[in-house]
Amino acid sequence: MARRIPLTQLTPGIPAKIVEIQAGMGLIRRLEALGIRLSQRIETVSGTFMRGPVTVRAGRIRTAIGHRAAGKIIVEVEGT
Repeated sequence: MARRIPLTQLTPGIPAKIVEIQAGMGLIRRLEALGIRLSQRIETVSGTFMRGPVTVRAGRIRTAIGHRAAGKIIVEVEGT
């Protein structure tokens, strides 16, 4: 059974699929410019303890996303 969680709660190294972005068009376009889109596989590389940026890998792209923006990206984790 797949579960849906915000990207901020994804354990580093666990792959997931982006299923929803709960944001306005401005943030959605900014994320797309970074290579982050719906239905894409993504995994966190690192996160910070105190609400700092989350580093993610999406395909061959590796980028940092602010904690607030990462919390609006909903991912689906398989088999957990």
